[in-house]
Amino acid sequence: MSPPRNGVLRWTGESLAFSGQVGSGPIVTIDSDAKAGPSSTDSLLLGLMGCMSIDVLMILQKGRVTVNSLETRVEAERAPEAPKYFTRVRLTFSLDGPLPEERSKVDRAIELSRDKYCSVLHSLRPDLEFETVVEGM
Repeated sequence: MSPPRNGVLRWTGESLAFSGQVGSGPIVTIDSDAKAGPSSTDSLLLGLMGCMSIDVLMILQKGRVTVNSLETRVEAERAPEAPKYFTRVRLTFSLDGPLPEERSKVDRAIELSRDKYCSVLHSLRPDLEFETVVEGM
């Protein structure tokens, strides 16, 4: 088991904005109004995109697949009533570099991230409708 993560979050005194950090990482601001920083739910989506994008890029690089650029976009829907959890998430990976014949490696990298490696995805509700799409190949 990995060691516990420790962090702190403090109200900035402005609206519903908070600044905090986990471990010795960078200080980030989370703001309910998304003015001083992303909202909590937007931060979660950014974390999901980051987690899967890092996994996919690392797997492709280890497989010696050339990637010149990678952009990940998200579309998400939330439940209409509190706690308004995410009910559906669609990630679109847009890649430049891999050859068409390497598509199976790209699909496999996404599958490995989704099914095995992305801890952010696996921290969400198990009934989440989750979809991935690949563009640019």
